[in-house]
Amino acid sequence: MIFRVAIPTPLYRLFDYRPPIYGPETAQPGCRVRVTFGRREVIGLLVAIATESEVPPDKLKPALELLDTAPVLTPDLFALAHWAARYYQHPLGDALQQALPVLLRQGQPDRFQHQTLWRASATADIEALSARAGRQRELLTLLQEHPQGISTDALRAEGGNPALLKALSEKGLAESFEHQPALLHANDTGLDILREAPLTLHDEQLAAVNAVHQAQGFTPMLLEGVTGSGKTEVYLQAIQHCIEAGKQALVLVPEIGLTPQTIARFKARFRVPVLALHSGLTDRQRLDAWLWAREGSARILIGTRSAIFTPLKSPGLIIVDEEHDGSFKQQDGFRYHARDLAIFRARAHDIPILLGSATPALETLHNALSGRFQHLRLTRRAGNAKPPRFELLDIRQQQLDAGLSAPLISRIREHLDRDTQVLLFLNRRGFSPALVCHDCGTPVDCTRCDARMTLHRQPPHLHCHHCDRQTPIPRGCAQCGSQQLRPAGSGTERVEDRLATHFPDTPILRVDRDSTQRKHALDQIMDQVHTGKPCILVGTQMLAKGHHFPRVTLVAILDADAGLFSADFRGMEKTAQLILQVAGRAGRADLPGEVVLQTFNAEHPMLKTLVHAGYDAFAREELRLRRGGHLPPFAHHTLIRAEATRQGLAENFLLSLRQLSDQQQLLPAGVQCIGPFPSLMEKRAGLFRAQMLLQAGQRKPLHQALSVLIGLMQAHPEARRVRWTLDVDPVDSY
Repeated sequence: MIFRVAIPTPLYRLFDYRPPIYGPETAQPGCRVRVTFGRREVIGLLVAIATESEVPPDKLKPALELLDTAPVLTPDLFALAHWAARYYQHPLGDALQQALPVLLRQGQPDRFQHQTLWRASATADIEALSARAGRQRELLTLLQEHPQGISTDALRAEGGNPALLKALSEKGLAESFEHQPALLHANDTGLDILREAPLTLHDEQLAAVNAVHQAQGFTPMLLEGVTGSGKTEVYLQAIQHCIEAGKQALVLVPEIGLTPQTIARFKARFRVPVLALHSGLTDRQRLDAWLWAREGSARILIGTRSAIFTPLKSPGLIIVDEEHDGSFKQQDGFRYHARDLAIFRARAHDIPILLGSATPALETLHNALSGRFQHLRLTRRAGNAKPPRFELLDIRQQQLDAGLSAPLISRIREHLDRDTQVLLFLNRRGFSPALVCHDCGTPVDCTRCDARMTLHRQPPHLHCHHCDRQTPIPRGCAQCGSQQLRPAGSGTERVEDRLATHFPDTPILRVDRDSTQRKHALDQIMDQVHTGKPCILVGTQMLAKGHHFPRVTLVAILDADAGLFSADFRGMEKTAQLILQVAGRAGRADLPGEVVLQTFNAEHPMLKTLVHAGYDAFAREELRLRRGGHLPPFAHHTLIRAEATRQGLAENFLLSLRQLSDQQQLLPAGVQCIGPFPSLMEKRAGLFRAQMLLQAGQRKPLHQALSVLIGLMQAHPEARRVRWTLDVDPVDSY
C-alpha cells in the first residue's frame, strides 16, 4: 500500500509514502497525513492509495501519522478543490490546503473546542463534608445548583474557589467533563423559522422570488437590480423557501465590512442559526463555524470569498451578492474566483445559484444576454424611492479648493440647509497623494515602488499604499535641498480639513481604512449617520456599496475621471460600476436624490451614456467594443507574471520562455502570446515585475498551452532566481 499525498508546495506533483508504522489502518482520500518533507514535517492530504510507485521501495519514507479516521474534506469539496487546481493551473497540494480552516492545516483535531465543566457527582452528599470545611461545602452547593455543569470562570464569578475542586474530586463529590458547545436550536419547520414577517414585494421582486422557488436543479440566475431596488429582500424570501425545505443556504458577500450588517439583517428575520465566515474571526471560531456547517446545524452561512470552501450537509441555494466585485478574486497565491467556484459548486450540487448586482460584471451579463443564465430584473426602487438625478459638473477652468469646486460647495450648503445629509466620494486615502518640491518639482517617491509617497496628517507621516512603507516627513527636498515641500492633489483627509473650514457647524465624518482601524469605529460612525442629523460623509470605496442612508440626498464624486483613460481594458467597466454603486446611496427613501460628478471630460461618450442612458446601455456598448477587440468575455486570458530582485531579470525570463515555445512550436493553434512587457507598476515592494499575456478564443487550447509552459518554467535554469505565477481569467493587469 502506497499513500499518494498532496503537500502544500509550489510543485505540480504528488508525493509517495509508505503507510505509517502505527496508527489507524483505515485510510481514505481526504484524510490528513503528517509526513517528513525535506528537513521539516508538514501536513498533507491523502489523494489516492496506490500499489505501485515510480520511487524505489527502499527510497520510500513512511508517513509519520494518519491524523484522521474519516476524510476531513467532504467529497464535494474534494472535487471542488481538484477542479479549481486544474482550472487555475495551481499546485493541488496548496489548493486542497486552502479548502481547510487554518487549525486543520496545522494538524489540530477535526472536532469542536470542548470546554471543561464541573458538576457535583451523582452520589454527592454535602453531609459527607466536615462542618469545618465551610468553603468546600459552599463550593459543592454551587455545583449542585448547576447540574448541567459550570466552568471555573463562572464558579469564580459566583464567589466559589476553583482551587478546592481537586479536593472535592478526590473525595468523589465533584467531577469534571468535556462539554461541546451547541447552537441555539430552533423549530425550523413552517412559519416558526421567522422572527419577523417578510416585507411586501412589488411585482418585479415577486417574479424574482418565484423564479428561485420554481428552479429545478442547477439554475444560474442573474438578479440585476438598480441600487435600492430590494435585492436583499429577494435573497431573504428565497432563503426562507430553502430553509423550509430543510436545506442550507450559502451567501457570499464581497467584503468583511458588509458582513456584520448582513448578519444582523438575516438574524433579525430568521430564528435558525446564522453563522459568519470571514477573516475577522479567530482560527478557533472559524473552525467551529466550519464544523457546524458540515454537520448541518448552521442553516445560513454568510461569508467572504474563502467561505466558498465551507462544507454543507444539505445545500439548497447559493447567493453571490455584488457578484461584480473584484474582491471575489484572490489576488495572490491560489488565484481563484469565488463567483466562478460558486457556479461550479451549484452545478455539482444540482441547486440554484443567484448572482446579484446593480452593475453586473460584463462576463455575467453576457451569459445572461446569451441565454446561459436566467435574467431577472429589478428596474425600480423599493417603496416610494425615486432614482437620483445625475449631473455632470464640468470643472475645466475652475479653481478647486482641495478638489472642491465652488458650485459643488454651494450645492452642499443647499442640502445641509434642508436638514439632509451629503456624501462625498474620493477614492484616495490620506491628505495628499504626493509631496512635491515647489522649487525643482521633484516628488517624494517610495524607494521600494514606482509610486509616490502619500502624505498623511493624522498622524503626520508619508505612507506608500502599495508596499506599506512608512517614513517621517522629510525637512527638505532630496534633490535640491529646498524646504519648500508642498502637498499636491487631495485625499480624504485634505477634503475633510477643507470642509471643516467651509462648514464649521456640521459634523464631518471620514470613512476610510485609516479612520476605521479601531474596533467598532465604523459602527460608531454609522450610528451617528443614522440619527438623521445633518452631516457630511467623506470616504473611499468603503462607502460605495451595501449601506442604506435614508437622509443622504446629495452624492458628489470628486474625481469621476479616475478610470476613464486606464491602461487596463476593464478600467471603464470598473469606473462605471463604482460611479453607480456610490450614486446608489442617494435618495433611497422618500427624499429625492441628486448625484454630481465633477469631471474634466463632460463630453466623454461613455460617461454620457452611463449617466443619461444607464448601466444597461453602457454595458451593451462596452460589450460591442470588447467583441470588436477580441477581449473577454469573447476571448480568454491568462497572465504569466514574474518578479525578481534585479531589473530586467523577470522580463528576460519570460522572453526566453516565449522564444523557446516559438522555436519548438509548442503552443496549440489559436493561442496568441503577447509580450513580455514590464508590469504597469514595474517595481513594487523592492521587486521588479514583468508579465506575458496568453489569449485564445477557446479555453481548451489555452489550458493546453499553460500545461506546456508550466513544464518549461519549472525546468528553466533561471527559475530559482525568478518567482513566477499564473493568473487565469485575471480581473486586472496591475
